[in-house]
Amino acid sequence: MSTNLLSTTDPTGFGGVVKEFLWQWENQPLRVVYETLGQGSPLLLLPAFSSVSTRLEMAEMARLLAPHFQVVAVDWPGFGESSRPSLDYRPEIYQKFLADFVQAVFSTPITVIAAGHAASYVLQLAQKQPNAFSKIILVAPTWRGPLPTMGANQLLAGMVRGLVRSPIVGQVLYKLNTTPSFLSFMYRRHVFTDADRLTPSFIDKKWQTTQQPGARYASAAFVTGNIDAVHNQADFLALVQSLSVPLMVVIAESSPPKSREEMNAIAALPGVQSVVVPGSLGLHEEYPAAIFSAIEDFLFPPR
Repeated sequence: MSTNLLSTTDPTGFGGVVKEFLWQWENQPLRVVYETLGQGSPLLLLPAFSSVSTRLEMAEMARLLAPHFQVVAVDWPGFGESSRPSLDYRPEIYQKFLADFVQAVFSTPITVIAAGHAASYVLQLAQKQPNAFSKIILVAPTWRGPLPTMGANQLLAGMVRGLVRSPIVGQVLYKLNTTPSFLSFMYRRHVFTDADRLTPSFIDKKWQTTQQPGARYASAAFVTGNIDAVHNQADFLALVQSLSVPLMVVIAESSPPKSREEMNAIAALPGVQSVVVPGSLGLHEEYPAAIFSAIEDFLFPPR
């Protein structure tokens, strides 16, 4: 495993230094792209898993934090600008990747801000390696993929995943579920609350992310629940209760009902700090300034 500098000014980034982390999973080499901005103590930004997942959804958050931290934002394997091979994407891949990435890139305990599905992976690493993180902020945390959330059982989800991974039918199904009109519909439904932000240019950039070679493999794994790191609320809450570092949960005010219930359950646990911020599941991209304001006291306690 190693890191290389790609460029200091990458037009596809958010103004930071873009690097690659060369990583292997079962002898399969993967190129993971990440970006650093600012100076100071380290802070890791982990984007939410989704069909349009990319570190760029954390861009404005990175800029707000950069005057205070050395911010590192990463594209998960299978997403963004990172390699997208046809792996059987499952939790073990992301558990090992996150542990290896944190160990290779950072030399001290770090603050981490994780959106959506990234929450489970952060909590699992914190349980196994209590010194990995100094503070944890979970933004609209979720643990269950879209199909399981809608009630699909493992058999049905597995069939859908297999179809999407197939050479011809899979490509057709994936394209139908990533058309600009469908992406706009999904954003309006449970990702953004301000429809005026869903401009043709914005949706086009999201669509381009979904059309990269191999993009359907990790996306299908997320949608069907194959990268759900936990499978019930009790296990997720047990991870939270096992923490030995400070935790703050940022609750999205307009989250879908099931997701809001999960966030409220975390916030109700003893010792968990929480705050409610406008937005839905994409609030880290839609309302970064509101999040920054809400977490300031947690990040910078009074001296």
